[in-house]
Amino acid sequence: MDHSHHMGMNHTNHNSTMPPSHHHPTSASHSHGGGDGDMMMMTMTFYFGFKNVELLFSGLVINTAGEMAGAFVAVFLLAMFYEGLKIARESLLRKSQVSIRYNSMPVPGPNGTILMETHKTVGQQMLSFPHLLQTVLHVIQVVISYFLMLIFMTYNGYLCIAVAAGAGTGYFLFSWKKAVVVDITEHCH
Repeated sequence: MDHSHHMGMNHTNHNSTMPPSHHHPTSASHSHGGGDGDMMMMTMTFYFGFKNVELLFSGLVINTAGEMAGAFVAVFLLAMFYEGLKIARESLLRKSQVSIRYNSMPVPGPNGTILMETHKTVGQQMLSFPHLLQTVLHVIQVVISYFLMLIFMTYNGYLCIAVAAGAGTGYFLFSWKKAVVVDITEHCH
């Protein structure tokens, strides 16, 4: 395939606030046979701008500084919500754990004696409201994580900072209460 026609493309000024072109070629201009058409390559470098920035959907385009500020706040809050959702799911899981069983098992002790150790087993039923809720929240968490990844992949510096700052702030606010469980009966160090 001849890709030499991509080399002579007319690129925008890198000092402008314009992002790399996100034009989607028509089937006629998408041919690899050498037709120039209006196909532009999307550069994969970070830039700071607020003109013609597509955010997740083709109809959601940022064109002003105010729109970028609004998008920054929205993305920041989405990333914070994502971190809060992760912690909330862990908390719900701990609260919904049912059927606690204590299992005793023999272990060899000193001088050939047999000792009994007790281990706590916690389970959850598959067809229960808590598990259904966890499943729905897991799907929401996965969708949000992919949205945040795609936002970061716009390579817009402002939006990337919003994702990172929101995730950091969310972790700072929500995970400090995260309990660390230590099993005092654990003998393996």
